[in-house]
Amino acid sequence: MINEATQTFNLLALTGQIQNYDWGGDNYITKLLKRKNDGKKIAEYWLGAHRKAPSIIKTSVGNQTLDNFLKRNLKKCLGKRVARKYGRLPFLFKVLDVKKTLSIQVHPSKKNAEKGFKEENILGIPLTAPYRNYKDDNHKPEIMVALSEFWLLHGFLPKSKLIARLEETPEFKKLVNIFKEEGYFGLYKNVMEKSNEEVYEILKPLIDRITPLYKNKKLDKNSPDFWAAKVVDESTNNKKLDRGIFSIYFFNIMKLNKGEAVFQKEGVPHAYLEGQNIELMANSDNVLRGGLTKKHVDVAELLKNIVFEETNPEVLYGCLKKDNLERVYETEAKDFELSKINIGESQVYKAKSRSVEILIVIDGEIEIVETKSVLNLKKGQSALLKAGSIYKITSKKKATIYKAKVPY
Repeated sequence: MINEATQTFNLLALTGQIQNYDWGGDNYITKLLKRKNDGKKIAEYWLGAHRKAPSIIKTSVGNQTLDNFLKRNLKKCLGKRVARKYGRLPFLFKVLDVKKTLSIQVHPSKKNAEKGFKEENILGIPLTAPYRNYKDDNHKPEIMVALSEFWLLHGFLPKSKLIARLEETPEFKKLVNIFKEEGYFGLYKNVMEKSNEEVYEILKPLIDRITPLYKNKKLDKNSPDFWAAKVVDESTNNKKLDRGIFSIYFFNIMKLNKGEAVFQKEGVPHAYLEGQNIELMANSDNVLRGGLTKKHVDVAELLKNIVFEETNPEVLYGCLKKDNLERVYETEAKDFELSKINIGESQVYKAKSRSVEILIVIDGEIEIVETKSVLNLKKGQSALLKAGSIYKITSKKKATIYKAKVPY
């Protein structure tokens, strides 16, 4: 139970919001949160102040949405420097359960997001319009840490590997010369601008060839054939083949083990394929899609935002701090920093928050003590600590916590 009676402004219980998308799983997030499943696909659990789904914070005067609470207490919660620089909570914290492949996507730079958001506002496109590209004016770099075996697509294959991939895929051999002559941009533009009929004509022989192998479990997950066949197997429209399938063959396929991480920079195309993860990103919902989705795909805008260069995937393992309890996943992002805290029975984690921090318990139970206030959290529960909080965390057994904060 959460001890509401002992809460102070410094340490507050926080409850996130579930997002239902058709690519989500059935019970991972509900089990984590100890909630009943209402039969819908549960894809994400948001902890943050994004206006689309702000978290609920428990205060001495009742429940409030986190965005409204922060507006009234911005400097006290974020600290003067972060409040002055961002004017809002600069990050969004999530738990994801990926059962079906997500859309091929890229996130814009800060400059492009501000420009696109302004232009669509001038055009009078409603924020909720399904054909809107920019939901806010922010960039969206992001880091994810695997909570299970996790598969994803991440950036374009290095040149030699992409040529080999195209040559070993009979249906794509005609694309080799296009890539050699026009590079990544020319190759991607070529397939993204093809008509639906042309896409179907190229992909149909491929799918006919690999589907029996997939059905008979003869494909390995390291092969793009596996994920292409899986996408089609999960589709409800057999008369149309999604052009996002090309990207499965153009991009790096990555497998992350539990605790391993990857950082997605602005402009790097990617897609999550399967598994559960913790995700931390800039406070934005800007997604430009390139296929494997029923949602809006704006090819022209997509091409403006992708960085057309090879990506050599880097797995992040985090840096263990001197206390041997906290592992920090450092990135180039200025908006956020993600860390994992593992606490044993006789251990004490101590910290001082320079800006606002959000914690979620992934396993076990913990007690947080901040000055004279105490908060007991079970698996799936979360807390917010304002800037300047001096606190310690203990556990009667073992516990795993993920923490989001602004790097100082």
